[in-house]
Amino acid sequence: EARRRGRAVPAGGGHGSLLSSQERSMRLRRWYELMMENKDELARIITAENGKPLKEAQGEILYSASFLEWFAEEARRVYGDVIPASAKDRRILVLKQPVGVAAIITPWNFPSAMITRKVGAALAAGCTVVVKPAEDTPLSALALGELANQAGIPAGVYNVVPCSRQQTPAVGEALCTDPLVAKISFTGSTATGKILLKHAAGTVKRVSMELGGHAPFIVFDSANVDRAVAGALASKYRNSGQTCVCTNRFLVQKGIHDKFVEKFAKAIERELHVGSGFDAKTTQGPLINEKAVEKVERHINDAVSQGASIVTGGKRHSLGKNFFEPTLLSNVTTKMLCTQEETFGPLAPIIKFETEAEAIAIANAANVGLAGYFYSQDPAQIWRVAEELEVGMVGVNEGIVSSVESPFGGVKQSGLGREGSKYGIDEYLEIKYVCFGGL
Repeated sequence: EARRRGRAVPAGGGHGSLLSSQERSMRLRRWYELMMENKDELARIITAENGKPLKEAQGEILYSASFLEWFAEEARRVYGDVIPASAKDRRILVLKQPVGVAAIITPWNFPSAMITRKVGAALAAGCTVVVKPAEDTPLSALALGELANQAGIPAGVYNVVPCSRQQTPAVGEALCTDPLVAKISFTGSTATGKILLKHAAGTVKRVSMELGGHAPFIVFDSANVDRAVAGALASKYRNSGQTCVCTNRFLVQKGIHDKFVEKFAKAIERELHVGSGFDAKTTQGPLINEKAVEKVERHINDAVSQGASIVTGGKRHSLGKNFFEPTLLSNVTTKMLCTQEETFGPLAPIIKFETEAEAIAIANAANVGLAGYFYSQDPAQIWRVAEELEVGMVGVNEGIVSSVESPFGGVKQSGLGREGSKYGIDEYLEIKYVCFGGL
């Protein structure tokens, strides 16, 4: 009955696990191919839904599709073990089996990629999924569902449950408390993640959480300043600063501070263009809503009231609505809101520091740790800082680190588990030990 209605069914009795690993691989691969064939239309949906520039949306679709391609290949590489036993008359076997129904709750800032990064792994493992997309961006999830149907993903395996902003808490609670759901995977704010964790605790569900960040971007005196500026521009202003891994705090060493600020400001003014995401020259689309704009304003006003200086930008853009000028602040201290909270907007605050130890202490003072970046040409310093930064992902002389092959996730209150890479499929597998005796 559940299959006839197209509902997600437990993987032990649903299409997800009844398909062989080769069949799952082939259908995921076909889904990937259909995404590539329809990449322009899918990108336009993203730009229409969340406003990001069309070029960025096109990049997201390629990134999104790559997870289906990657996990199509990983589906055939879920290896178990045979372990030497201490007794001669028994054998120890280790099997890996799908956890069951996985509830997938995704954000609006990457409405396609955050789905495929989770769903690709889940379906490769043999799970069925229920996707609850962000209320701002349901169309991307539904478009993926249409392509999943075309790819031969059976009914009841990929399910989408859009809902209004008012209903989101209730739907989230239902997914986290229903005993038929075996796994929760969520990308979003730390505050919401904590609520979902509490709901999931009642039935002791498997959970993956990719939560908020507060990424430091450290520029040491030895850095190549021009490369650091290019990395800073990419890391901070991609998607108008609305990414989980975008830089939130710039720490620049005293010796090159003034040069970096000057070059960074010129790069912002020269290379960033605010406008409609469908305009070819636009690099900065609108923020997602009025609340997001108000948060950027609040952080700027708080910083200026405590002595920070606006180097460039600083106010709503003349286009109005949710458009905001790319902003750079100097003379920033750790007591200001913009260095204590994740802004999630086009605001770059710069803190001047003197010693490596001071920079590490400031960077690690946060209770979250998703991504961190630093620029240095001192090999010993690179090793020290890479190991000492309390984050799940480190960019060394790089401002963009995400890729399908690498494990994505954080430490501290930035989450649990890893997505993508060879580790991503493990989040949807249970390990079963079989003791074969009487031999």
